[in-house]
Amino acid sequence: MENYQIDNLDKSILHALMDNARTPYAELAKRFAVSAGTIHVRVEKMKQAGIIQGTKVTISAKRLGYDVCCFIGVNLKHARDYPSTIAQLQSFEEVVEAYYTTGNYSIFIKVMARTIDHLQDVLINKIQTIEEIQSTETLISLQNPIAREVIP
Repeated sequence: MENYQIDNLDKSILHALMDNARTPYAELAKRFAVSAGTIHVRVEKMKQAGIIQGTKVTISAKRLGYDVCCFIGVNLKHARDYPSTIAQLQSFEEVVEAYYTTGNYSIFIKVMARTIDHLQDVLINKIQTIEEIQSTETLISLQNPIAREVIP
C-alpha cells in the first residue's frame, strides 16, 4: 500500500476529516454521493498506506496555562551525541517537538513553558545540563499566525 495514489474523493474525505475527524462516514457518504462502505474502504486504504496516521484531540496550550512558546537551536559537541541528546530532551515534558536539521543547529526544538520564569528554569536546570550540548540559541515566539496541516 506504500504507493497508494489519492484521488479527488480521497482528498475530499481528508479535507472533511481534517475539519472534524468525528464526522460519521454516513454523513460523508451523503455529502460525496457515495456509499458509507466506500468511505470506510477509502479511509482504511489511506490508513494502511500511512496517509492517515490516526486521529487526535487538539489541545489549547494557552488554555492549559502554557503562555510561552519558544524555539531553541541546539549545537552539539559531536554529531555522535545526537541519539543520547534526543533521549534526554524526550524526558522533558516542556519539549514538545524536535527536529534534526541542517544549517546552524544540529537540533531545533519547540518548548512550551507557563511563564518566562518557567522557561528560564527549563533552560538552566534541564536543557543546559545536557553535557553533549555545546550551545543553544532561544527564539521566543510572539504569535503563531499560521498553524495548519499539509493540504492533500
